[in-house]
Amino acid sequence: MRKTLGILFLMLVVRFTTGQPTTVNNGTYELEKEVYSTYLKFNIDTMHNPLLYKTAIEWLKTRYQYGGKNNKGIDCSDFSALLYDKAYGVKISGSSADLCNKAERVKKEDLKEGDLVFFKIQKNRVSHVGVYLTNNKFAHATTQAGVIVSDLNEPYYRKYYYSAGRIIK
Repeated sequence: MRKTLGILFLMLVVRFTTGQPTTVNNGTYELEKEVYSTYLKFNIDTMHNPLLYKTAIEWLKTRYQYGGKNNKGIDCSDFSALLYDKAYGVKISGSSADLCNKAERVKKEDLKEGDLVFFKIQKNRVSHVGVYLTNNKFAHATTQAGVIVSDLNEPYYRKYYYSAGRIIK
């Protein structure tokens, strides 16, 4: 709830400092893009589904809990499933490896918003998943920091990156 209020407050601040309207039109899309870019600390130049970003922001810093499925704790595959359900109305389930097997392979250079990114961190098997946003950024739940947005070019994620996949929405 606090996160949602913060987003609304930020949207009002942006509206009054930029003079942009809050009606449902292209201006709203641009306003959302600016708000989400500010909140996530990267430029969202190709946002297609604002609900994906809104949902990711609402869950930021939620702690990691293996098998968790709510705001008290969530793991990477359940967080990815939650994003798909909220942003696309598509139900997906299973472990990171299961999701990797269900997804249609996509080359890293062809990633699009909403694609899944997979990592082999533990014992040479797919053990982590996130949802691609844009500009090499992806949202995911980590054991150390909980739900965060990271960059695929960070050395850690470059080292463990395995593949990407697309779920037909």
